[in-house]
Amino acid sequence: MARVVVIGAGLGGLPAAYELRHYLGQEHQVTLVSEFSQFTFIPGLVHVALGHVPLDRVQLDLGQLARRHKLEWVQGKVERIDPLKKCIYTADRDLAYDYLIIASGSELANDLVPGLGVYSHSVCTPVHALAAKDAWEEFCAHPGDLLVGAAPGAGCFGPAYEFVLSAEADLRRRGIRDRVQITYITPEPYIGHLGIAQVHQARQLTEGLMQERHISTITNAEIKEITPDRVYLADGRSFKQAYTMVLASFRGAEFVRVSGLGNAKGFLPVLPTLRHEKYPEIYGVGVSVQLDQPDKTPVPIGLPKSGQMTEAMAMVAAHNIAVDLGVLKRPLEVPTLEALCFAEYGETGIAYIAAPIIPDPKTGKRRYSYAARGVWVNWAKASFEHYFMVKMRFGLGLPWFERLGLQLLFGLSLSRPVPEDVRQIINV
Repeated sequence: MARVVVIGAGLGGLPAAYELRHYLGQEHQVTLVSEFSQFTFIPGLVHVALGHVPLDRVQLDLGQLARRHKLEWVQGKVERIDPLKKCIYTADRDLAYDYLIIASGSELANDLVPGLGVYSHSVCTPVHALAAKDAWEEFCAHPGDLLVGAAPGAGCFGPAYEFVLSAEADLRRRGIRDRVQITYITPEPYIGHLGIAQVHQARQLTEGLMQERHISTITNAEIKEITPDRVYLADGRSFKQAYTMVLASFRGAEFVRVSGLGNAKGFLPVLPTLRHEKYPEIYGVGVSVQLDQPDKTPVPIGLPKSGQMTEAMAMVAAHNIAVDLGVLKRPLEVPTLEALCFAEYGETGIAYIAAPIIPDPKTGKRRYSYAARGVWVNWAKASFEHYFMVKMRFGLGLPWFERLGLQLLFGLSLSRPVPEDVRQIINV
């Protein structure tokens, strides 16, 4: 019996555990480890922060899910990993493993910008979203200047756009929009970049929407400091603020950094099969994985890793472990890194598709990319959120009908057999 451990129970970890249980049956042990008792659908936290939905709408009890779907459940914070002994150390127990999937996400590098996280808000964790909600209600009672944006090095811009445009719609609904100056400050080279260059129509649609909503925008901006009433940029400009929501850049989880498993920022270096470059028993999934931004921008930015991409990585990691164990008689796979993002922007939304997010290094081109705007995007996002929560309750990772739907509706494929040129590089 192989012992397979998944660290992290978010958008990557929980689907990975379900996929492993599906592939491995009861002949092998699958253990889920998380410091949190609840699964949280992180994309839903923007609406929690604005008071549109309660937190429990986007959460599920992990202990109940693990028992229901025959997963071993360990709630505890991982302190370090010894990859040579194949052992995980938490505060109160040690866990041996034969295979390990790290899907722990990342940490917010708030310390890189003085005042970030102290005088600004975030929608990256449940605790942050609840604090942002309380402050939002206070702000709406005493309106002032609203600043939304991202810090240098950030790679996940979708929540910032969703927050600023949904907040603008909320202010109109409350009848106080005329009392609030809204500014969006970003290190992106242009509005609608979102960390992925040259997505067809993304710039035009996103810039147009910001102009329609009379939101001031500042690009190529490096936020230098945040104080209780101002945001300062590296070029000397500063802006008044009564409420600020700024997304931080990410670094790898602390246990990855102290265990020497990551790069300089703590992200896992992996092969195209998601296997760790140095330790073949370890796989990386989602935000924990090193993916370099191919574009050089005036202010550094990261590369986004969407929830759908993270799910695809979870599926591939579980598939490849099952192949390695001999349970699955199929070729090893790699994720395609093709991304779909439904962004809800108040009364309308924009869908962004990049297939794949990183262009072919030889041609500099993608298979295709596009953005499309309409209220249907909001309907699609709401439907997907409901579907995702249902499938997590029922123990489904990435079922065949979801993969088929993405292929038929959007032309997206999530994985493929290891290409021949990659096989030669990784010796499989």
